[in-house]
Amino acid sequence: MSRSLKLGGALVGFGILLSQLGHLLVYQLQFGSAAQAVQSTGAHAYFPTLVKAGLGFGAAAFLASLLVIGASRFVAGGLGARPAGGPSYVRLLALMFTIQMACFGLQETVESLAAGAAVASAPHILLLGTMGQLPVAALGALAFKWLLLRFESAVTEIRVAMAAPPARVPPVAIAIPVWGHDNRHLVLRPAAGKSLSKRGPPSSMRVSSN
Repeated sequence: MSRSLKLGGALVGFGILLSQLGHLLVYQLQFGSAAQAVQSTGAHAYFPTLVKAGLGFGAAAFLASLLVIGASRFVAGGLGARPAGGPSYVRLLALMFTIQMACFGLQETVESLAAGAAVASAPHILLLGTMGQLPVAALGALAFKWLLLRFESAVTEIRVAMAAPPARVPPVAIAIPVWGHDNRHLVLRPAAGKSLSKRGPPSSMRVSSN
């Protein structure tokens, strides 16, 4: 899979996730304190579960990316991966906002049809969507750019480290000191002295008897 396809898939997934946060902001601005009740009843009953699942998945993906970045720092000996150039922030913001608005408009249309209500006009959806989706898209594009650059550099660092041949460890010579002093004369001398001390000179009586 090419880099552009991977980038596009990650951007679409991230945009869909952020569109739900923008959806929360839109309803908060539109209904105020009653936003939570509106988003959990009728055709919107699915929304709290969807948001919880989306936030859980996003948090897991973010932690996994940080784990890869941390592993690259360990492989590089603490220096870490050096981010290279990437897509411009303005381009990411435009793409992110477009994805979020498309998702928001489709979601609002399906909810209205499921509830049997009239579908809101395109200007109305565009106005509400811009109020909620644009701030989220601005922050999301900034976070996506930061994470994308470091994640790609981290993956490159890990691939290079895994492809490199393992370093050969030179053999280590262990020197064991050995005491080579001959100490046998210290042991034999007392033994010989003791044996000679028990023997006396030849007895004159024993010679005369023979």
